[in-house]
Amino acid sequence: MKIYKTQRQVEKDIKDGVLAIKGDVKFECSISIDASIVVTTGDIDARNITAWKITAGNITALDIYALNIDAGDITAGDIDAWDITAWNITAEDIDARNIDAGNITAGDIDAGNILYYAVCFAYNNIKCLSIKAKRRNARHFCLDGEITIKKEEPKEIIKIGDRIYDKNDVEEALKNIKSIT
Repeated sequence: MKIYKTQRQVEKDIKDGVLAIKGDVKFECSISIDASIVVTTGDIDARNITAWKITAGNITALDIYALNIDAGDITAGDIDAWDITAWNITAEDIDARNIDAGNITAGDIDAGNILYYAVCFAYNNIKCLSIKAKRRNARHFCLDGEITIKKEEPKEIIKIGDRIYDKNDVEEALKNIKSIT
């Protein structure tokens, strides 16, 4: 297992805008990097992660701020991201542009489009542009609140590589990154 104790140790391992790690990794410090995190054949264990893109088998963290998260399982206090692709997501609050997951469990969900496999529920509320299951006998619901389908408003967009993002979302994420550093 690779263990990072300081931001400086993390920055030393970044090559060409990517922090590439083979095997498990543990961050014993909060990090804020202008790079992608790619973990092959391993898991991420951290308190706070701020990155442009995170790819890993499993992510366990208190807070995750990222443009893209691609993971097997995510367990977190708060997730603030543009796109989340995961098998299972367990979180207090999820604020995301698009979610594509196996199962989602959360306190509150505020998202663009939600696509899930079997179950998507929030203890309080779900606000989204659309919510759709991948299987016929699936269920989405709120225990103590309601599901609200938001109307999509025309937005200014920014293209980064081959991805398109809402300009306001990018600006907000950059503010979050700057406030952490």
